[in-house]
Amino acid sequence: MKETRRRILIVGGVAGGASCAARARRLCERCEIVVFDRGPYVSFANCGLPYYVGDVITEEQKLLVATPQLFKERFNIQVCVETEVLRIDRAAQNIEVRNIRTGEIRTESYDALVLSPGARAIRPPLPGIDLPGIHVIRTIPDSRRIKKAVEKAESAVVVGGGFIGLEMAENLARKGLTVSIVEMAPQVMPPLDPEMASPLAAHLRENKIKLYLGESVAGFAKTDGGLTVMTSDDRKLETDLVILAIGVHPETQLATEAGLEIGKRGGIQVDGFMRTSDPHIWAVGDVVRVKDFICGEEKLIPLAGPANRQGRIAADDIIASRKTTAASPRFRGVQGTAVCDIFGLTMATTGLSEKTLRLMAHANFEKVYLHPGNHAAYFPGARPIHMKVIFDTVKGRLLGAQAVGEEGVARRIDVIAMAMQMHATVFDLEEAELCYAPQFGAAKDPVNLAGMVASNHLRGDLPLADWDKLSNTDALILDVRSNAEFEQGHLDEAKNIPLEQLRSRLTELPPKREIWLMCGVGQRAYYATRLLLQNDFQVKNLSGGWQTFCALEAAKTT
Repeated sequence: MKETRRRILIVGGVAGGASCAARARRLCERCEIVVFDRGPYVSFANCGLPYYVGDVITEEQKLLVATPQLFKERFNIQVCVETEVLRIDRAAQNIEVRNIRTGEIRTESYDALVLSPGARAIRPPLPGIDLPGIHVIRTIPDSRRIKKAVEKAESAVVVGGGFIGLEMAENLARKGLTVSIVEMAPQVMPPLDPEMASPLAAHLRENKIKLYLGESVAGFAKTDGGLTVMTSDDRKLETDLVILAIGVHPETQLATEAGLEIGKRGGIQVDGFMRTSDPHIWAVGDVVRVKDFICGEEKLIPLAGPANRQGRIAADDIIASRKTTAASPRFRGVQGTAVCDIFGLTMATTGLSEKTLRLMAHANFEKVYLHPGNHAAYFPGARPIHMKVIFDTVKGRLLGAQAVGEEGVARRIDVIAMAMQMHATVFDLEEAELCYAPQFGAAKDPVNLAGMVASNHLRGDLPLADWDKLSNTDALILDVRSNAEFEQGHLDEAKNIPLEQLRSRLTELPPKREIWLMCGVGQRAYYATRLLLQNDFQVKNLSGGWQTFCALEAAKTT
């Protein structure tokens, strides 16, 4: 008897759908695989679109990861672009599709259906939202329209100060436009904690980007010269064009109408194998709810890396030969690992932020700040990396990390992100063996140092003071920097005894009053902590020293 070919239909391409299609073919040569995409491109690099607008990427063709022709010739996969899927008939196991060019409607049957429709850019229902000159950037046609508008523009307002918003602001500024950012949150880059975002805000201002933080957009109006953006602070910003970069919403209409289970806050509900509530339907990418790898909560986190992994996992599960193997993969969840470079300053993050943990009422966590160089100080060109590492105080498990700097930022966060995948602790960072040469790092890499500082705290060698309680403490603030450093800037209530003089001046310190120690970045204060603890003083360390204090203060005034 001739074997019946299994038919796999995939709705949507880009990261999740395209990776699922290619993986399914690698696992099964006999399956029939068809991909439907309502846009003109099935697989493109949407993360590169801001850089195409800014002419960093000069050829549109470079954005195309794979074409329908390549899918056909290399993988024997049929791709139907400009084809919209209208309806899913779960009982009959078929979908209704419409050719956008001709209007023709037809029915396609499936044995397995994968939903990867992605997410749409949010256009809030504000007055004037549909006026010409207000753009989103989600597709290649979007970027074409913006490029054309930029040719005649002198100014732009970017609504949203997250990843896409900042990347668009940079690229528009590099094209010579005067750029403003309006962000509803009181900081740029909302995934970061405020003190870690404050250097980014300062850097944007240094590069002539105007920031309007803690303001939302109230509406838009057309003027003779262009557009007016009205904000919640009664501000009116005159501009030639507007870029909306305020996030995306999952495209769940097909799934909802088909009766698939949808999460409470949107997104298709799936299990660890990317299966939906229908045994013949899988879903991947920006449209699905995912588990937070650290805390286990379900979230919507639209990232290309996880979408690619989800596509592979769905394909493995669909192909029957993989279901029974011990190596059959499950999707572990998402950490939110991300990186962004703005005017040469890089920020990267992974895991949970402090503000998220506080919203969750997570009681057992602590954080450390440090400001090490990206490589050995004696090798020319060393640049500081400002790091924050958050960990559980019960077992030292890593909960999150953030870093900002000019060089070596992504590498350190990548190492910590991988450690978190392995449920590592700060003690593991302490012992991590990483590449060392003076132009790449130091014998004690910033990752090691973060582990050492956190481990010292958990062992009781480095009691930490809470920066948030600085204004209410009765402790003596002792600054152990040099007299010259102290004079350049210090806490009003601080006493200055340079570390080198501390042993000979112990009698100046109160034996029964708690002492909080600080220096420039934390190292000398740690030495002083150890010295004073062994002389029976009650001491705590203000992690990260004066640099962290300045970042915290900048976050309050941003």
